Amino acid sequence: MKFSSFIKEKIPSIILLLFFLFSAEIFLLLIDDRLFIHLYIGIGLIVCYTIGIVIEYWQKNKYYQEIMGSLEQLEDKYLLPEMMKDPSFIEGKLLKSILQEVGKSMTEHVNSFKRNQEEYKEYIELWIHEIKTPIAVSKMIIENHRNEITNDIEEEIDKIDIFIEQALFYARSNHTEKDYLIKETKLKDIVGNVIVKNKKQLIEQKIKIELNLTEEIVYTDSKWIEFIINQIMMNSIKYKKEEEATITIKSNTNKENTELIIHDNGIGIKAAEIDRVFEKGFTGTNGRNTQKSTGIGLYLCQKLANRLGHQITIQSQEGKGTTITLIFPQSSFYQL
Repeated sequence: MKFSSFIKEKIPSIILLLFFLFSAEIFLLLIDDRLFIHLYIGIGLIVCYTIGIVIEYWQKNKYYQEIMGSLEQLEDKYLLPEMMKDPSFIEGKLLKSILQEVGKSMTEHVNSFKRNQEEYKEYIELWIHEIKTPIAVSKMIIENHRNEITNDIEEEIDKIDIFIEQALFYARSNHTEKDYLIKETKLKDIVGNVIVKNKKQLIEQKIKIELNLTEEIVYTDSKWIEFIINQIMMNSIKYKKEEEATITIKSNTNKENTELIIHDNGIGIKAAEIDRVFEKGFTGTNGRNTQKSTGIGLYLCQKLANRLGHQITIQSQEGKGTTITLIFPQSSFYQL
């Protein structure tokens, strides 16, 4: 708080003081003309008023400086009212009281929003759970009535199933810590599950799979990492080139981490768009041209990978293919 700004607020009281001194001097002239009394009263009032202003400024400036210091140190700024000391002047007490009421109101509003969000999330999860039953029944009916039409219907139902799974993981993505179990997991088994899940499309699209995996063990949640790898593979299938397509999956282990590298020889990504592929809702040129992209898949992959303590990187060259690498740290934290 600047002293000049503080003094500006005191201008009305200073004017009143000067008016009082002027009036008092005139009155004293009428009853006593001794200079000593005139100087004593005038100087005494000015000195006392000045000392009062200085003490008031010192108290307020010290208090507000402490508040600003606490505010800078706090990561969660809304906790400031709880950190404020009780001031010795009335304005500070009023300020603290107001901030506490505002903070209480904000907390109630945030809690209400969280409850509504949690209820909505629970509804989405329940809906997804319920919708899986008619999907499964539909697939059983198709299996018993195989023909060209039902095969086409099954293909569309499979797409619906994929989008439902994506919606489920998206709904849970902000609360992965409540739904994951970090343990020793064989990358080879996870990759095998993903290949089986996409077997039909891989055969229909005539996509060759090249595997170079050993028995690498990583510390992760098998369900979440399978979802991530599946999203990556679906992109490789979706954006393949017309000629012979190949997806190469290999791993690399060193002292610090284990890398799972998924490379395709598809249409690739433009250099100007590579830095945006993990953004929510970004579809890029390929997504707009094929009209198959929602811009959610890779966004979810990065979000979930980060929450699991993994890294995900992407390299791509337009017309030559894309390489996505999942990095699993070899940390004692995960081993514990």
